Amino acid sequence: MNYFDKISNKILGGYNLAEWLDECRKSGKRIVFTNGCFDILHRGHVEYLAKAASFGDVMLVGLNTDASVKRLKGPSRPVNDEYARAFVLAGLEFVSAVVLFDDDTPYDLIKTVQPDVLVKGSDYKPEDIVGYDIVTAKGGKVVTVDLVEGYSTTGTIEKLIS
Repeated sequence: MNYFDKISNKILGGYNLAEWLDECRKSGKRIVFTNGCFDILHRGHVEYLAKAASFGDVMLVGLNTDASVKRLKGPSRPVNDEYARAFVLAGLEFVSAVVLFDDDTPYDLIKTVQPDVLVKGSDYKPEDIVGYDIVTAKGGKVVTVDLVEGYSTTGTIEKLIS
C-alpha cells in the first residue's frame, strides 16, 4: 500500500470536498466537523481529535491557512506551513479528511459541509461556537470535548524559547 498517497488524498480541495461530502451522504455516514490551526501537533490535539472523531463515522478537519493563522495568532505563527500541518493531521487514522479555509472563522465552510456533529473544545459554550446555528437548525449536535491540561502549542513554543 502506498501510505504517502493515502495520506495525500485525505487533503481535499474544493471539488474533492464536494465529491467527498456526496460520497459520505450517499453512504449514510455521520459527518463530524472540527477546526483549528493545529500548528505543532501535540498530545492535547491528538486526544481532542480522537474524542471528536468518536461522535460519528467520518471526521473532517477544517484547517486554518497560513494567512488566517497569522491574523489570529500573530506574525510569528504558524511555525509549520499549511501543507505540513494538513499532512500531519491527514496521517492520523481517525481523521478522514482535511480541508483548508482562509477565513478567520469556519462559518462558510460549515455552511458548505453541513455536518451532523460540530465539535470544539470545552473552553467554548456550545451556543457560542461558530456554526452552532447552522448545525442545530438541521437537527445536528454541537458537542464540546474537554481539553488536556498542560498541552498547548503556545506552551510548547514557550518551552522551546526558554
